[in-house]
Formats: sequence, C-alpha cells, structure tokens
Amino acid sequence: MKRRLFIAVVAAAFAVPAGAQTTLNGASQFNDDHAFTKAMTRFEELVKKYYGKPVNFVLHKNSSLGLEKQYFEYMAQGKAVDYAIVSPAHMSTFSRAAPFIDAPFLFRDLDHWNKVLEADLLKPVADEINQKAEVMLIGYAGGGTRNIFVNKPVKNLAEIKALKVRVQGAPIWSRTFTAAGMAPTVIAYNEVYNAIQNNVIAAGENEAAGVEQMKFYEVAPHLAMTQHAITIRPLCFSTKTFKKLDPQLQAAVLRAGKEAGKYGRDVESSEDEAKLVKMEKEGKLKRVPFSDRAQMKKLVDPVMEAYAKEIGAEQLLAKINAIK
Repeated sequence: MKRRLFIAVVAAAFAVPAGAQTTLNGASQFNDDHAFTKAMTRFEELVKKYYGKPVNFVLHKNSSLGLEKQYFEYMAQGKAVDYAIVSPAHMSTFSRAAPFIDAPFLFRDLDHWNKVLEADLLKPVADEINQKAEVMLIGYAGGGTRNIFVNKPVKNLAEIKALKVRVQGAPIWSRTFTAAGMAPTVIAYNEVYNAIQNNVIAAGENEAAGVEQMKFYEVAPHLAMTQHAITIRPLCFSTKTFKKLDPQLQAAVLRAGKEAGKYGRDVESSEDEAKLVKMEKEGKLKRVPFSDRAQMKKLVDPVMEAYAKEIGAEQLLAKINAIK
C-alpha cells in the first residue's frame, strides 16, 4: 500500500498539468538581424504552424546564455537550452567527423555545397552525434563564404606566410591553415577583436555576417578573398527534450527543423554579398582579391585526405567529391 502511494506521489510530481504549455528555450549569440536568429525565429513559426496547438518559445539572444560551445553542452544535458544553431567545431568531443563537414576547401562552390546538403550526405555524422551526445541535427543553416580579415592587405600565398590567424578549435582548421603556410592559433570567438587590437594575432576568418556583427572590420579592415570555406551550421535540438514531447510535436519539430535550416541557408548565402558591398560602401572594410586560391587548395588537399582517413571519414569525403 505504502509503495503504491509513493509511486502515485512521484508520478503526480512529474506529471505535466493538464492544459500546460510546453516551453522550448533557444539560444543565439547574435541579435535579431543575424541569419542564425532569423532561422531560429522561422523554426518557432513553423513548429507552431505544423503542431497547431500552443507552444511557448523563448529565444535567448545576444549571448545571454553564453556561447555556442555552452549551448551544445546544455542540449546534451537536456538543461537550459533545447534548440540552437551551433558550429560543428563545438561537436568534436562527441564526433571526430563533425568538424570535417565544415572544413576548409571541402566544397567547390555554393552550388556543390547545396547539392551535398540536399543529398543528405551528412546523415552518418548526424547519427553519430545523436548517439554519443544526445543532440539531434534537425536542419542545416549556414551558407556564408568565409574569408580572412586582416590588419594589413594580403593578396597571395607569399603575403600570408606565417600570418598569425585565429581559427576554430577543431584540429582540421589548424592543420589546413598550417599547410597553407599560416600560423594559426585557437582563441575564443569573443576575444578575437581584442587579440587583433593588441597585436596578439593579425587576422581571423569569418563570413560577412560575423565580420559585421562583431565589428572585426574596426581592427582588421582588409578582407582577403580566400573563399576557403562555406559554412554549415546545424540547427540542433536536445534529444532528451525531444523524447519528452508528444508525437505530434516531435513530427512538427523535425519538419520545421529541415525547412528552417533551408531558410537559414537561403538568407545567409543571399545576404553574404550584400553585407560585403554595404560594409565596403560605408568605408568599413576593403575586399582584397586573393590570387592563389587554387594553389592554397592544392597545399590543403593532402591534409584533408589524411585527416579523413584518420577519423574514418574517407567514404564521406569521396561521396562529397563525387557530387557534380
């Protein structure tokens, strides 16, 4: 009798009150103008549309809950953050292949990048992350072309030799930039501005949205057009949270995630050029043509192949390269 009473009390304590709304917490490092925040806002709209019942969304913006690395950890724990857009570099603890999907010189151009995503070639990586980190990749945003912002103009391989440049924490970034002759260093994203200002480094690399948002042009107004990467930014959702949702809401989340990711890609890839033109017109930065992109890729290719072999991503690389 006592045992049955105890079970009943526990069940009551964890039961969701009838008519109570589900609350989903999102996180963004950026404000309303950034493509990532726009994609997550669209995700909220689509979930509500497809679910057809009330859901409460709270999107914490402007890094109020920390940085992407923390968001991913929170989602893995099923605490504080239920959904967020996170750079694959922050998933390397759980999947060695994750940062590879965002590696330099992986995609030939925007068309190739889009075809890879539409073909769902990244599913094995997503499955591994879900299994090991309990975080689902429900859509893919991104689409910004990354270039190097520098405190002096650099236009070829000779001029970037030994350039102190900030890169993301995943090993593939340091290895590829070293292969191209630079001196990469890993620094927290929110410390890059001060590091350039204080001459700790001379450069960083980012897409237009990041350069604009973080005002990197104030300390590094020269943008070397290396076009070394096209970003993939997964829209992530906590598996622990997902399991608590009713089947209809789960279906809405999955459908909305895919569509919001596509929306995010369209927004960022189309905004990229417009943002660069705007910053140039305002005299904030100057685009510097980079003449040695093909040679840089040749230096990097063997490193990419060796790394793919090392992390068991040879098949993935072969499939990506095979898409025409």
